Amino acid sequence: MAPPTSPRADVASPAAFSEDDAAGLGRGRAAAFVAPALVLVAVFLVFPALWTLYLGTTDYRLTGVAASEPRFVGAVNYRTVLGDGDFHRSLWLTLQFVLGSAVIGQTALGFSIAWVMRDRAGPLRRLVEGLVLLAWILPSSVIAFLWIALLDRDGGTLNAVLGTPGTAWLLDHPMACVVVFNVWRGTAFSMMLYGAAIGNVPPSHLETARLAGASTWQTLRDAVLPRIRGHLLTSLLLVSLWTFNDFTPFLITAGGPDGRSEIMSVYVYRTALGDGRLGFGAAISLIMILVNLVIALVYLRALRDRGRAPGAEAGAVKAGAAEGAAA
Repeated sequence: MAPPTSPRADVASPAAFSEDDAAGLGRGRAAAFVAPALVLVAVFLVFPALWTLYLGTTDYRLTGVAASEPRFVGAVNYRTVLGDGDFHRSLWLTLQFVLGSAVIGQTALGFSIAWVMRDRAGPLRRLVEGLVLLAWILPSSVIAFLWIALLDRDGGTLNAVLGTPGTAWLLDHPMACVVVFNVWRGTAFSMMLYGAAIGNVPPSHLETARLAGASTWQTLRDAVLPRIRGHLLTSLLLVSLWTFNDFTPFLITAGGPDGRSEIMSVYVYRTALGDGRLGFGAAISLIMILVNLVIALVYLRALRDRGRAPGAEAGAVKAGAAEGAAA
């Protein structure tokens, strides 16, 4: 008589799965599973990047002989870009745009709203969060129309409120306008990320600081910021990259007047499509990719070095509490 068969005899044991195939799919099925995603990445990321690299080495144009028979020019476009005064001005304006609206504006305002709303509940919190999110989800064209109406010289709402009729905000202060515009539009992302991060701070840390008489700044410095430093750097990385490549300010200033708000994305658009110099525009785009890479590497290095020794957060809290008690 044959020995009884275990009801799980046909189930593969854990030893049957290798470290490279923990799901047990096999190489063929695993490859088929990820193939659609790889195709999308190749079509929408890899191919455009390679095509941009190729165009940057040619004199390709939208019209004329160079459109049908582009010539290989090597690094000429890149040397021309690096020596172009318009490029230097555009890069400087873009750095101002990123620093003012992303690193300072969105981060400070987003964190402030998240901190003030951390203990709020009920209609007030829902109203504030709803208004901030509304600015984020509205279409860019609608937002641009609203801001043009707000800043209009003749019938603008801002001039009516301030009693400054005839003030041309978009002409006199174009970069300040696009910075404030982008802060208003993009704060929601930072607010949501910081709100979730603050919610994960152990209540015992905050309670210890409160009982010791620590001020708000001491609580933030010693109990909150050490716990959410990773969230802070992640938000700064994402917001900085998005802002560096943002094209929306074109809708309210078009890069003017006289190029005073022509950030990099607008400069590429004007060069490649406005002037028809696709090869030259592609060279600018590749340089933009390299600048993005440098920004990402700086943040990733900071993220990698953010680790603290075990118990460091608790030590910081105790130090802050002692400082508050002494004060």
